[in-house]
Amino acid sequence: MQPQTTLTAVAGSVARAPFGPLPEALFSFDEVAVVNKAKTVLDMGRMKGQGEKIAVLTAYDYPLARLLDLAGIDMVLVGDSVGPVVAGYDNTLPVTMDEMVYHTRAVVRGCAQALVVADLPFLSYQVDLAEARRNAGRLIKEGGAQAVKLEGGENVAATIRAIVAMDVPVVGHIGLTPQSIHRMGGYKVQGKQETQARQLLADARAVEAAGAFAIVLEGIPAALAAEITAALTIPTIGIGAGVHCDGQVLVLHDILGLCEKYSPKFVKRYADAAALISGAAADYIREVKAGTFPGEEHSF
Repeated sequence: MQPQTTLTAVAGSVARAPFGPLPEALFSFDEVAVVNKAKTVLDMGRMKGQGEKIAVLTAYDYPLARLLDLAGIDMVLVGDSVGPVVAGYDNTLPVTMDEMVYHTRAVVRGCAQALVVADLPFLSYQVDLAEARRNAGRLIKEGGAQAVKLEGGENVAATIRAIVAMDVPVVGHIGLTPQSIHRMGGYKVQGKQETQARQLLADARAVEAAGAFAIVLEGIPAALAAEITAALTIPTIGIGAGVHCDGQVLVLHDILGLCEKYSPKFVKRYADAAALISGAAADYIREVKAGTFPGEEHSF
């Protein structure tokens, strides 16, 4: 039964009720249409099954999340990349749960149709299962996210299973995992050696078996990413993993030219927002110094 039919029937029964009809505004079909367009974890699986690529970008605040949502993005990732990108940290390791909850809450307010996934930061899920479950729950309850993401393969399968068991959808993340940069010796491509590649395939299968609904493949050879994508029933989201993944994710500030800390090979710059912003700031400064702003039209 279609939503409009259901609401029409409900509205009709209310109108005949002894206490009289409710205001017509309560049954806004325009609002119902918007609600019905919201992406869910089930849509991600459907998209893989139908061969439709999944477009994902990061966001960390309301205005940019709103613009991505209006553009039609499928999934918004509130990444712990907020550390180096927004807070200026050297890496993602210092990011706290409170910071992730704050940024997730802001992004959720800007998204009406995109699926919002929030990162579990370093030390929020590695200590024990109870803490992992509690922190995953915080991102859903306090942050408003629809799913969480965590890094690791076979070593975090039990954690994924525990979080999924409390009805919190999980996205996995293998390959180049930024929270493991000290073990990896930096941001290096993973899976070039045969033993590494076999382990990553085993990690991907373990993440799927544990109940994750999708998995990020970062910084691995394209051929290996294609093999993993073909082996899994859940969608793969690539970042520096070639074109054969079921979807792609990039850091928004990277594609806008707003992050100078890193310049990964896999990033494509789609706009030079840095020049636009600095140019606007320079024009403002010049007009303030010259006394031409504010003008009469900007004054009361």
